[in-house]
Amino acid sequence: MHRVGSAGNTTNSVRPRKEKRLAYVLSDADDTKHCAGINCLKVLKSTVSNGCDYLFTGSRDGTLKRWALSEDSASCSATYESHVDWVNDVVLAGDSTLVSCSSDTTLKTWNCLSDGTCTKTLRQHSDYVTCLAAAEKNSNIVASGGLGGEVFIWDMEAALTPVSKSGEAMEEDCLNGVNGSTNSLPMTSLRTISSSNSISVHTTQGYVPVGAKGHKESVYALAMNDSGTRLVSGGTEKVVRVWDPRTGSKAMKLRGHTDNIRALLLDSTGRYCLSGSSDSMIRLWDLGMQRCLHSYAVHTDSVWALASTPTFSHVYSGGRDLSLYLTDLATRESLLLCTKEHPISQLALHDDSIWVATTDSSVDRWPAEAHNPQKVFQRGGSFLAGNLSFPRARVSLEGSIPVPVYKEPTLTIPGTSALVQHEILNNRRHVLTKDTAGSVKLWEITRGIVIEDYGKVSFEEKKEQLFEMVSIPTWFTVDTRLGSLSVHLDTPQCFSAEMYSADLNIVGKAEDDKVNLAHETLKGLLAHWLAKRRQRLGSQASANGDALSGKDIAPRSLVHSRVEVDGGAENDSMVYPPFKFSTVSPPSVVTEGYQGGPWRKKITDLDGSEDEKDFPWWCLDCVLNNRLPPKENSKCSFYLHPCEGSAFQILTQGKLSAPRILRIHKVVNYVAEKMVLDKPLDNVNTDGTFAPGLGGHVQHSVVGDGSFRSGAKPWQKLKPSIEILCNNQVLSPDMSLATVRAYIWKKPEDLILNYRLAQGR
Repeated sequence: MHRVGSAGNTTNSVRPRKEKRLAYVLSDADDTKHCAGINCLKVLKSTVSNGCDYLFTGSRDGTLKRWALSEDSASCSATYESHVDWVNDVVLAGDSTLVSCSSDTTLKTWNCLSDGTCTKTLRQHSDYVTCLAAAEKNSNIVASGGLGGEVFIWDMEAALTPVSKSGEAMEEDCLNGVNGSTNSLPMTSLRTISSSNSISVHTTQGYVPVGAKGHKESVYALAMNDSGTRLVSGGTEKVVRVWDPRTGSKAMKLRGHTDNIRALLLDSTGRYCLSGSSDSMIRLWDLGMQRCLHSYAVHTDSVWALASTPTFSHVYSGGRDLSLYLTDLATRESLLLCTKEHPISQLALHDDSIWVATTDSSVDRWPAEAHNPQKVFQRGGSFLAGNLSFPRARVSLEGSIPVPVYKEPTLTIPGTSALVQHEILNNRRHVLTKDTAGSVKLWEITRGIVIEDYGKVSFEEKKEQLFEMVSIPTWFTVDTRLGSLSVHLDTPQCFSAEMYSADLNIVGKAEDDKVNLAHETLKGLLAHWLAKRRQRLGSQASANGDALSGKDIAPRSLVHSRVEVDGGAENDSMVYPPFKFSTVSPPSVVTEGYQGGPWRKKITDLDGSEDEKDFPWWCLDCVLNNRLPPKENSKCSFYLHPCEGSAFQILTQGKLSAPRILRIHKVVNYVAEKMVLDKPLDNVNTDGTFAPGLGGHVQHSVVGDGSFRSGAKPWQKLKPSIEILCNNQVLSPDMSLATVRAYIWKKPEDLILNYRLAQGR
């Protein structure tokens, strides 16, 4: 799991607050498929005859999906997108409320039959939320557990009841964390179980939670009985803790496992409990007698998932050993149903079938005979589960593994391959990736698309083939923790990279205009949002896009910022082709403002209502007001001397300064002009910077390339052939000063360039 940034420091801390980041998640695949491992499953049975059953899946890609099920097919009917990290568990509270939890430390509620809009975000956990439990016959109670050693019991009715907005209640508005609404929902409605016996009462919005302490370490598993009168929890403490969820009080603690507890089940009455552990054992507990009745050595590695028949007579189990077993709890008879290619993470019974999720992005349905499991045992091939894990492990090592009953699933919901490797190329616009299937692709992150699919080739060899000798500042970071490419932008670093419009092939823009890559990328990402925002504001902005007033941005943020206007973008709302994002497979924005915490949404789903509560102020200042942080280290200092032994005169005295992205051919033109005009010092400013005398823009101090302009000047007709050298190496005219410094000069001292007549001319 990957930790995400906290919602920010809201206290009066003396430490400078780190600015919120903006990220975007790219996808070139079918949006109806998961692109990372499946962590959780939940089946919703139709309450009407001939109605459609649904399967809900939650993935490490950060999304949930709803699948409409038929006998021989499953179609994705909704995607639930708002979590910004792995979705770890999902439960149903009643007939229509879906509750999910995530490594982003939140729980989210959704109308499970809607189009996928988040209805509420619950923030109480201090670390990853790993597991949930719900009472089958009491839709009001949901429990959550996480890595912070916390267990919370949520009163869902209170949690979802709107209360009138007042004062600080505005701080926790959340429909997807972004939609402004007329009512605010209470932040928390819960009882907590954490680390001592004291009961603490503290006020949050609209509800006073009851807290009881107990867990000292991380919680990985929860289970609740049907009526919601008993809750069990387990984790790294290796004990099963039993609670009364109505009061949050501890009932008992059961010892026996020798490693982390990863899965728990309670029967409908709450008397019997099944636990699965990393010690490879399954244990059956009688909570009334407070003891372990049986232990089952079925697996040869960690047990991660359990599901029981309706009568609690048999248990289905899966885990790290890639195997799904069915075990008769009374006779201890066990049967290998099937084997997978990946560890089994979750199980969900559905009539006489069982859905099996793994660390892969696909989900399979296998026969289960849950209403008459003895039918499966009649096929033969069963073995007697021992009491100890050691003999079972030894049997596995000896190779006498049972033959699986089923060879193929009855239905597969396919996913797409997760990205597992990436490399940012030197041009700082392309990223090379490799997925779990071995396929290598090249992405252009300023458009969010795959520009080349190389198939199954060597990643390292392809990386070497694509190497370019160019030096551009690092303006973004990437990761693949969600199975797809996430691009992260942090201010002010993200604004450090510039290119000339000619190098980006932008038609209709002056060739030596500088383009800030992050600025243009943000404009491309938020183009849909900006259009929707203008509609909402009733703006009469013309097609050239007048900048909206800076009053739109929270003044408290701008007071402390030093900004400069990006003068190179006269038409500040136009999105240039190298920065137009796909609307077929649009990326999702992941960010946060000063309220409500992190959120995630597709760029085409932004409705224009999002503002500084939802976006980082620096992002809005860039897109709305065309203002960027001041640039640092954008210039390169160098000396320009004739080659040793050359008859050329010295054209310049002292150090020169020019933009890092200045191309060597501009230096060639500069030298040629000086030689022909025989005015060595006239076009050098007193501060040593290149003068804009050849058609460049004054604010950039760039030497324009006279050869670009129509109508040659008189000196150009006499222009000699000049070449520039560094470290006795002739430089390509297309190299930038930054590239020469990084790959040819390779010294911390100021760059020294030499010039001479081109050889052989």
